[in-house]
Amino acid sequence: MMSDQDKINSSAPAAQAYELAEQRPRRQFPVTSALLAVGLVAALGMGIWQHSALLNLRLEMTELQKEMRVLRQSANDADTEMLKTLDGIRTELDSTRKESAETVQQARTALKRQTDIIASRLAKRQEEQKRLMDEQLSEINQEIRSTAQTAEAATARLTDITSDVGAVRNEVASTRTDLDKTISELRRTTGDLGVMSGLIATNRKELEALRSMGERDYFEFTLTKEQKQQRIGDIVMQVKRTDPKRNRFTVEIIADDKRVEKRDKTVNEPVQFYVLSRARVPYELVVNEVRKDTLVGYLALPKVKLTAQR
Repeated sequence: MMSDQDKINSSAPAAQAYELAEQRPRRQFPVTSALLAVGLVAALGMGIWQHSALLNLRLEMTELQKEMRVLRQSANDADTEMLKTLDGIRTELDSTRKESAETVQQARTALKRQTDIIASRLAKRQEEQKRLMDEQLSEINQEIRSTAQTAEAATARLTDITSDVGAVRNEVASTRTDLDKTISELRRTTGDLGVMSGLIATNRKELEALRSMGERDYFEFTLTKEQKQQRIGDIVMQVKRTDPKRNRFTVEIIADDKRVEKRDKTVNEPVQFYVLSRARVPYELVVNEVRKDTLVGYLALPKVKLTAQR
């Protein structure tokens, strides 16, 4: 059994690794950081488990060695007892020899018979002890091989985890580089209300980059004339007219029980309108593609909203 001190010593590396992980700067991507932390914790847990298994194996080998010493001592005691018996027989033989030659012969016969019996018992006992020791040694060797295989598998798994962590780290770095590049390519412009807009996305990749910044809430849409009115976020919109050749469109927006028609707007132009019951900054509608009777784009809502009043 492991003592309390051994348990404390075995858990010390995991605690130190956890403290080091806590002291590292937090990355901007919680999901990726969680994956890294899980990988590191799994690797540390596997190392601690391997260390514990080796300690348990050493304790078992120590117990087996104690049992073998006890068996050897028992054999030595039995041999000593047998030697005492032989000494007694020799003493009896000497006494009998003085009485008569016939008695001596009988004593010799009896001694030989007794010696053969003792030798046979001793041989059987030694053979049994040898068999038990061979079985125990075989079990020990089997446990050692099993532990070695387990340790090898754990090492291979640890290598795989380390490789996966490195791949994730490289992927995160590559994704971050692409994201920074995409964000740097985004632009701001003045909306149709004369208010400077937020960053404008012209495609799905740029829109994902805007989402990662977390400055606004974004709702993608594909509107058609056949749908009549469609709810996008907390407003209702309806396509009135599309002009794919000139990339222009007209939509009707319903918010705060008011209808506002935005006429003859162009692709990637921030169409701005206020929803005073929800926010003090304008909502922004951006259409990225004008098709026949269809508009594709997104609606950007401010993060900070007012509590609805009844």
